Parts: sequence; C-alpha cells; structure tokens
Amino acid sequence: MSKAASELVLNPDGSVYHCNILPEQLADLVITVGDPDRVEKVSKYFDEIEFKTQKREIVTHTGSLNGKRITVISTGMGTDNIDIVLSELDALANIDLKTGEIKDDLKELKFVRLGTSGALHKDIPVDSYVLSSHGLGLDGLLHFYEDSLMVRDLDMEEAFYEHSEWDDAKAVPYIVKGSDSLHEILSSDQTKSGITATACGFYGPQGRFLRLRPNPFDINEKLAGFEYRGHRITNFEMETSAIYGLSQMMGHEALSLNCIVANRALGEFSKDSYATIDKMIQYALEKLTN
Repeated sequence: MSKAASELVLNPDGSVYHCNILPEQLADLVITVGDPDRVEKVSKYFDEIEFKTQKREIVTHTGSLNGKRITVISTGMGTDNIDIVLSELDALANIDLKTGEIKDDLKELKFVRLGTSGALHKDIPVDSYVLSSHGLGLDGLLHFYEDSLMVRDLDMEEAFYEHSEWDDAKAVPYIVKGSDSLHEILSSDQTKSGITATACGFYGPQGRFLRLRPNPFDINEKLAGFEYRGHRITNFEMETSAIYGLSQMMGHEALSLNCIVANRALGEFSKDSYATIDKMIQYALEKLTN
C-alpha cells in the first residue's frame, strides 16, 4: 500500500520534508549529532564533501573519508526530533518516494550518535567517553509503535521499574540494546560501557533543581544505584533510547558514543568541552573508516 501525501510528506523537489534530502544524498553510514554547529566540526575531517543542506535545526553534510561515504546530520535535542529524523532517513532508504511504496529489498543503515552527556558515577570523569550498551528511555516514545515489544529488554525493564519504584503517572521506562558490531568497532581502552538513560528534558527530568523541584528529587541516585547482570546506568542524555528503539524496529544498526562533559555525582563540568568533543569526533571517524 502506498503512503498518502499527508503521511509521507515531501518538498516540491521530492526531498523528505524535514531533512530536505533526496535518497541519493544519503550514505549508508550516518553520524548523528544534536548540535547543528557540530555537523561542520565532523565534516571538516572528510576528504571531500559532496552535498550540504539545512532546514530548521537539521543540517546535513554527505561526503567521504578514507574511501568510505558518510552522512553527518544534526537532530536537535530530544527524542521527538529523533522520531522525525530517523523516520525520514529510513524512508529515504526503504520507501520509493515517487510511488510511496515500501521497497522489496530493504537497506540497513548504520547510525552512530556522537553526543554529549553527564555521568552518574564518580569513577567516570569528565572528558572521558562512554559507549551506550543499552538505551533506557524515560520519554515514552516507543510506546507509540506496535513493534516496540519485539526490541525491548522486558526483564531488565521490570528490574528497573521495581528498583526505581517508578511513578505510574509517568511513561513506562523502556530499554533497548545497542549494536554489538558497532560497539566492537568503537570500543577501546579509551572508552567505558554502560546503560545510557534518555530523559525528555534537561532540567527536572534529569534531576536538576533551579526553581522547580524535580519529581523524584533523587532520580540520579535511583539511576546510579541500578545494576542488572553486570550492567549499570552510567550517564544521562536526551536521544539514545529513541535511536536504538527506532533503529531496531526498522532493521538498522545503532550505537551512541558519549563525550562526558559533566559529572553529576561530583558536580563537575568540563573545563574545555569543545576540545574533548573534537577528540571524540576524530576517534570515532578513525574507528569507523579504517
């Protein structure tokens, strides 16, 4: 069945509506970043750039490095933006945009998120790197998709639900595993690994207290105290769980590499986060293209 124009929205030139790109402008390896300004900080290391575009906060550069074609795209902050970007990138790969028909031969994309994050344990210092073994979604996005049960770790979810004494008024937490193959490529003695918690906001949902008191006030302690079969929750951010969930449901591979710019347990923030982020970008590009 073809998709109605109101469902698969296209621009006048035939590109997908929000991302503003055509199928031939998308590489099979996609690096996602939250900050639009970070796209150029990644693509400056490419050997060549063949395509650039921008619409709203979504900036896209496609090029190549060491003979490998790469797209780097900014998503903005939050799982709502991830829902838009990953859905449209999958449409570029797996739907005929002219007919609206799903293709018979589906393409697998590889998504690598290069993001910033806050650590929840004292032994994860600022300016270090964490690979997300799993994404713990506190945002509720995956519950809007029928196939979410097929990709979620229900046993780990139940353990976390009981440990955290989760408030039933909030969205039920979900947990999805990241790509083992990408984890193997990106891991080294320079990285740690752990569960990444994904929040629906930066302040109250991550336990930050300015004028409004968070609920629960001790969410960071609850997260840091969770352990399941050797896995612990290492860090907090706003995108990973949605990337993992949507990718798995669509048949893609995904992994997040997190630059730790804050340590919430120690109350510390990186003194030069831009330099650390740049080193993370170079590290990831070397691992992904060599």
